[in-house]
Amino acid sequence: MNVSELARRAGVTADTVRHYTRTGLLAPTRNTSNGYKCYSQSDIARLLFIRKARLLGFSLADVSDILLKSNCGHSPCPQVRQIMQQRLQENRLKLQDLQKLQARMEQAVAQWAHMPDGMPDGNAICHLIEKFAVED
Repeated sequence: MNVSELARRAGVTADTVRHYTRTGLLAPTRNTSNGYKCYSQSDIARLLFIRKARLLGFSLADVSDILLKSNCGHSPCPQVRQIMQQRLQENRLKLQDLQKLQARMEQAVAQWAHMPDGMPDGNAICHLIEKFAVED
């Protein structure tokens, strides 16, 4: 099948298929008569695996490593567990940072609700930001 057919069957764009082919995640054969790339049923399975891995937060570099380990006959499962544990911890920290940012933003909006708009005077740029009092 060609790029468009693979993309349609896997529910991705043709550009996604081309990108994964360029990066080596997909390795189609060539049609000897016209030189077009030909994808197989195994490419559909591989592309669906890549999509699932991406939905779980794995990077393309992670996916490449996982596929390489699997292709060499080794189980990538321990590596997958380790990566997932690491990503969970990273996401927890990001969520904490986002919650702090959300609280600061809400604090700013509350402070600014009763402040008039100001005009730049050569020294001040935006008095709302400049007068913002951080409460931790």
